Amino acid sequence: MASKKSASKPATPKSDPSILRVADGENGVTKGMTQSEISANLSARSYLTAHAMRDYSGFDKSLLEVTDMMLELKKAGDEVVRGDLGRIERTLTSQFLTLDTIFANLAERSKRQEYMKQMETYLRLALKAQAQARATAEALAMLKNPQPYIKQANIANGQQQVNNMYANTSEHSGISERSQAHTRAHAGNSQSEPNKLLESQDVTTLDTRAPTPAVRANQTVEAVG
Repeated sequence: MASKKSASKPATPKSDPSILRVADGENGVTKGMTQSEISANLSARSYLTAHAMRDYSGFDKSLLEVTDMMLELKKAGDEVVRGDLGRIERTLTSQFLTLDTIFANLAERSKRQEYMKQMETYLRLALKAQAQARATAEALAMLKNPQPYIKQANIANGQQQVNNMYANTSEHSGISERSQAHTRAHAGNSQSEPNKLLESQDVTTLDTRAPTPAVRANQTVEAVG
């Protein structure tokens, strides 16, 4: 008796993991938008970053869809908007520990070098990793304990200027008072002397209200109507 063959199901087409699938109304994308508008919208919403992270993640790109990467980036951004910096703090902590491990590895390898040039190269790279680790630790500390450094500096400068102004005023107050008194006395004398001179001289006063007759200074140049 011939056995009945079971009908095989048609193979479902495998979706391209490099194509981003966006639902209508998601990330500001609607059905009425053109392809150019959709591309511009997604490019400004970390779509290119999702591709870069997918390429550098180290995972098999055939198993990692860019859509899932985009959703995870959006989730991380929403956390920061809400004020939750836990993901960033954990990332910075991991980076600090990684950089410190790189520093220790390079420093340990430098002492095994036979020649000074190779030793110097490893030590220079180790110190660079140490500097990056310190910068990462400082960034993490600022996230945990933010302080308005710039505001404090401006207030300090302002107080210093005011104090200097008061110091200069108190130091030269005696000189300023004497100079002001001398100026007032000199101003009174200089104001009375010209008046006496004008009264004693025969000066014809000018009537500024009288119209001045027009005089041609240059006869060869003349306006044409």
